[in-house]
Amino acid sequence: MIDIVVLFFIFGLTAGILRSELKLPSALYDSLSLVLLLTIGLKGGEGLAQQELGALLPQLGMVTLLGIVQTLIAFAALRYLGRLGRSDAAATAAHYGSVSVATFAVGVNWLMTRNIAFEPQLAIFLTVMEVPAIMVGIVLARGIGRETDWRLLAHETFLGKGVTLLVGGMLIGWAAGPLGLEPVKALFYDLFKGALALFLLEMGLIVARQASELRKRGIFILGFGLLMPLFSAMLGLACASALGLSVGGSTLLAALAASASYIAVPATMRLAVPEANPALSLAAVLGVTFPFNILVGIPLYHWLAVYFSGGNV
Repeated sequence: MIDIVVLFFIFGLTAGILRSELKLPSALYDSLSLVLLLTIGLKGGEGLAQQELGALLPQLGMVTLLGIVQTLIAFAALRYLGRLGRSDAAATAAHYGSVSVATFAVGVNWLMTRNIAFEPQLAIFLTVMEVPAIMVGIVLARGIGRETDWRLLAHETFLGKGVTLLVGGMLIGWAAGPLGLEPVKALFYDLFKGALALFLLEMGLIVARQASELRKRGIFILGFGLLMPLFSAMLGLACASALGLSVGGSTLLAALAASASYIAVPATMRLAVPEANPALSLAAVLGVTFPFNILVGIPLYHWLAVYFSGGNV
């Protein structure tokens, strides 16, 4: 049975392909993004308030390394197999080394609907994995030179809307704890699925608009957009096994590794690598990888997590 929030995505995608006039107001889209990011942050912070933080640092080191490795592999594939220019290959690789909040939110909803538990630090992994790919992508594109405005890039990377909301939500959740969050749970926790459904409706419309760009780019971008997330998911599962995560946590880390950023990275790359073509990256990310992950990928990653765990959910 297809999850209700995925049906909203399919509805938006179909409406977009048929060139319907349907569109969510931009203010509502921004509000939904805010609710989703804060809710994910609050949930992560609530869980962290109930566990020891000392053991978390080695885990953050491993997921940081995971993001770096993914970016390097994606760059090699795009540069030498896809024969893209250096700037386009580096910018697109940064997208695939980073992560998608929407994919993570769908994964969280998928697991919660099935009462599958996962570790609270996955929300921190989401925040941490935004950053390394951006820095590696910049270095791959142009190296480290005097002309690079690192202060501006650091501000855009670490204080962008997405990272700020996630970190702020986690700090609030950690400081308040489960009891302190009770008064706001009706707004954030209870409405999470409805907000996600409307967000994915708009995402379906956005993906439909990438179809024409995807047709221009040919079979390689289609193949890369499908195969790179599968390869990255396997890296994510290997990392999850090394960290000793549960099946639910392994599923989410695989989904994070397989996802690709379409918010934080495009904004930063416009500043750092303005000569790169953003339509190329977004055609792969939104036209192929994002729909694949939420329609097929997340259930597949869970099946693989169960398989590699010996069938123990």
